[in-house]
Amino acid sequence: MSLFQPEARTELIPAVPGPSAPAATPKLRPSWADAGIMAAFVAFAFILYGGLWDDLGTGYLWNSASDQNLWEWFFDVTAKSVLHLQNPLNSDLQNYPLGVNMMANTAMLGVGIPLTPITLAFGPTVTWAIALTGSLAGTAAAWYWVFSRHLVRHRAAAAIGGAVAGFAPSMISHGNAHPNFVAWFVLPFLALKVIHLAQGRKLVRNGIWLGVLTAYQIFLGEEPLLIFALGFVIFAVAYLASRPREIKAMVRPLLLGGGLAVVITGVLVVFPLWWQFFGPQSYSGLEHGPVGNDLAAFTRFATQSIAGQPDAAADVSINRTEENAFFGWPLIALMVVVTIWLWREAVARSLAIAMFLMAWLSMGVELMAVHVDTGVAGPWKLLADLPLFESLLESRLAMACVPAIGALLAIATERVFATAETLPDPEEGKHRLPLRLLWVGAVIAVLLPIAPTQLLVKDRPPTPAFFADGTWRTYVAPGGTVVPVPLPGSGESEPLHWQMDAGLGYAMPEGYFVGPSGPDDKRGRYGSYQVPTSTLLDRVRDSGEVQPVTDADRDQTIKDLRYWNASVLVLIPREHADAYRATVELLLRKPAQFVDGVWIWDVRAVTARR
Repeated sequence: MSLFQPEARTELIPAVPGPSAPAATPKLRPSWADAGIMAAFVAFAFILYGGLWDDLGTGYLWNSASDQNLWEWFFDVTAKSVLHLQNPLNSDLQNYPLGVNMMANTAMLGVGIPLTPITLAFGPTVTWAIALTGSLAGTAAAWYWVFSRHLVRHRAAAAIGGAVAGFAPSMISHGNAHPNFVAWFVLPFLALKVIHLAQGRKLVRNGIWLGVLTAYQIFLGEEPLLIFALGFVIFAVAYLASRPREIKAMVRPLLLGGGLAVVITGVLVVFPLWWQFFGPQSYSGLEHGPVGNDLAAFTRFATQSIAGQPDAAADVSINRTEENAFFGWPLIALMVVVTIWLWREAVARSLAIAMFLMAWLSMGVELMAVHVDTGVAGPWKLLADLPLFESLLESRLAMACVPAIGALLAIATERVFATAETLPDPEEGKHRLPLRLLWVGAVIAVLLPIAPTQLLVKDRPPTPAFFADGTWRTYVAPGGTVVPVPLPGSGESEPLHWQMDAGLGYAMPEGYFVGPSGPDDKRGRYGSYQVPTSTLLDRVRDSGEVQPVTDADRDQTIKDLRYWNASVLVLIPREHADAYRATVELLLRKPAQFVDGVWIWDVRAVTARR
């Protein structure tokens, strides 16, 4: 049976060999079994985020570092833009007066805009929790649906594949901080629509759906779309290499339906993409340096797995949110066995090729094994400098292996179940049941070590009363800004939380986002390019000591405060607080006031003198 043969029930895999293999089984209809499986995915996702849901007021995903504050800020600012009919692609609440290009950041407008009523009614932390929980469960459910309707006949096989695709270690790792990387629930349907177009099925309808879904995925996450598209292209090329006679029949429907999809996607996203790449505070590329997966990572267990090895995982990963290749040695061994076993089947073989090649690509330009350079060049070297790819963290390419692994496990389970159905049955199925149980038991044994544990949640630092009680309003002139000391950045994101608790009523200079490296430098960087006063305060952070101040420094500070339209500087009790306070007092030649839990410097009189 061909991959692109629409008449057959299991259109994504060849029919199971043997006399009992059905040529065309009717498609499964929605049932209580489907609802039960999807409900189980939702319940499991809620369990994983149980600590967050139990304490939406002060709970903070500990391994998210600064990112929970950032994502909540994205959702809160998006809701405010929608409420006031403002442009959601831009905000000047950070990095005042230049602003932030929201489309060029991971603002996830595809979630933030639809959930605006939730954000306005219950706050951005609830939206954050819904985005993470719903994305994990939704991804598992989406893959289950596609697998059960188009890949395998048994719901149990599809459920195993969906569970792996939704809750694999890399998904849980990103589930600490990156909802855009766990929201893969659109991607299986994108692949399905491409396949349907290649089959010549309902070109207009499938072309429209492909265009709409692609546009929506762009507003969910462009990097996951790029990674998945690369994996899917490798799968398709591998498949067509074994079925070259099918290529000619696909060209026309793909051109027609695909062309329609491109037009629809373009109409929906042309302006947002223009804004992203050419609008205010846009940038071209974001260099991360070599961040390929170490070969050892593939056989180790992720931090938040049952068999988790935190120290071993940290040794070969960037951080807790980037454990992209931690599949564990039992699953790696099973994938080798399954690949050999199913190699003669075109779809399984193509999935395996895509899986192994994406894993290879994810290891970067030079392959490392336990920090030792093997001297072997990786194929990523061919792509690393291409547009779009140059901003990608190559270690994340391993995430494309996840749906391939889920699909291969579903196919393998289907094969075992089908084989059991062909066995002699002299004693009412006593032969059939053990074979299925043995296989399911083996799969559980392999997957149990990488099964996720509940994500770590701790209490976030309380917002100072100066912000929470509205005292800041007394000190901020109309259009004026609050300047946190030190300035907010990638490692200093609490000021974003204070701003949200203050109802987004004031703007701040600098911040935590991605933007250009300078007025004439379009290279991307995390945070704003800094003015001299900001870098001077960074020296306090790095040294823990009061910095010497000259008259030139004082003049520069006044210039910077006027550039920021600053009304008040705010310092909370913190590490090196005495050094910060003394340095600012030297710069401004005035002592700080302690008001509602913070030290402040009212600079409205200074910045008003133009």
